[in-house]
Amino acid sequence: MNDKQMQSNYVKIVGQINSKLEFSHEVFGEKFYEFILEVPRLSEARDLLPVVISERLINDIDMSIGSYIVIEGQFRSYNRYEDDSNKLILRVFVRDIMLPDCDDELEEFKRHPNEVFLNGYLCKETKFRTTPFGREITDMLIAVNRSYNKSDYIPCIAWGRNARYCEKLDVGDHIKIWGRIQSRKYQKKKENEEYVTKTAYEVSITKLEHLKDENNRKKENEDEEEDDSEQY
Repeated sequence: MNDKQMQSNYVKIVGQINSKLEFSHEVFGEKFYEFILEVPRLSEARDLLPVVISERLINDIDMSIGSYIVIEGQFRSYNRYEDDSNKLILRVFVRDIMLPDCDDELEEFKRHPNEVFLNGYLCKETKFRTTPFGREITDMLIAVNRSYNKSDYIPCIAWGRNARYCEKLDVGDHIKIWGRIQSRKYQKKKENEEYVTKTAYEVSITKLEHLKDENNRKKENEDEEEDDSEQY
């Protein structure tokens, strides 16, 4: 990754627009919209990822369903009060967007359709588990600093050898993570004994680095300043 990509929170995804734009919120007169981007995996599966984009980025972009786009941005979180509790909402926040110029360029982009880099701190005890098929998994929550004294809290999941290593990490440890954003369906039981289908979003880790040579609990300086309009 180049210097631009090595900020503390970087996402690059390539895929097809899967839904119409819907108004999300407005900050200082700037409108933001949400849509779903369908991002392919190396297998036949697809991840359906929620995206937030400013109106200022889409003036000359074809945002119709089925269009292929390339997005660079950040994986951000915010809290929303829902069902008598605070729920962590995760969105890909767009910093830049482009259309592939030709089929060859699109195929080149699709070689790496889903990349994320996070530089943050473990903010919750890890949870190690084994699936019914015997796969070892460790669930983690990573806090990534951004400007205006804000932080993004990103669920991450490690597999196999990485899972066994991450199980031993302590709250406050400084880690760097490379991977992809994935969507996952799950069943949640309601008070009336019924089940509803929900979607979880998380970073599936392919590589990680544990920084042991510094005070892991001190706040990391911001890599770059952001515009006031991006307080999302």
